[in-house]
Amino acid sequence: MSLDTTAHNRRMTHFDGHESVWLFGYGSLIWKADFDYLERRPASIRGWTRRFWQGSHDHRGTPDAPGRVVTLVPEEGATCHGMAYRISPALFAQLDHREKNGYLRVVTEMRFDDGTAREGVVYLAGEDNEAYLGPAAERDIARQIADSHGPSGPNRDYLLNLAAALRELGFGDAHVFSLERELLTLAPT
Repeated sequence: MSLDTTAHNRRMTHFDGHESVWLFGYGSLIWKADFDYLERRPASIRGWTRRFWQGSHDHRGTPDAPGRVVTLVPEEGATCHGMAYRISPALFAQLDHREKNGYLRVVTEMRFDDGTAREGVVYLAGEDNEAYLGPAAERDIARQIADSHGPSGPNRDYLLNLAAALRELGFGDAHVFSLERELLTLAPT
């Protein structure tokens, strides 16, 4: 699959004709909602876990030195906590550009704290996209994050802001918090 998924995502018609759509955010969308939304609520999706396995060539790194950002990987019994936004479908043009580095829109069910569920969309970057970096030792991932910087700023800020946002919401994430600890022990290079 191409590195730039914008055209692919624009062909998705599942939500055509909807007045609003729920969008599930599990990475920077938790703490950096730089778009107009109609409603914002903590939510979760089942069967997925958050991992720093996606390369960022356009925001937190460069084509020659990609940073690492999160994607979701399937895991039986897992629950990924994040933030849901009710948005106008017109926002997909902006979001498709923001998430163009290997992420595809996928229909998912999200659950809210009050027990209700809604169908919505999540951007996922699978292992078949050109920017996928996959698993590595946590120390190596933390070092890559520490050394990466892109047009949206240092990659370390992405990790630290995500960890802080998850704590503020009361959500645990062993992978994110372990990487944060590793990152904070590293001396700058």
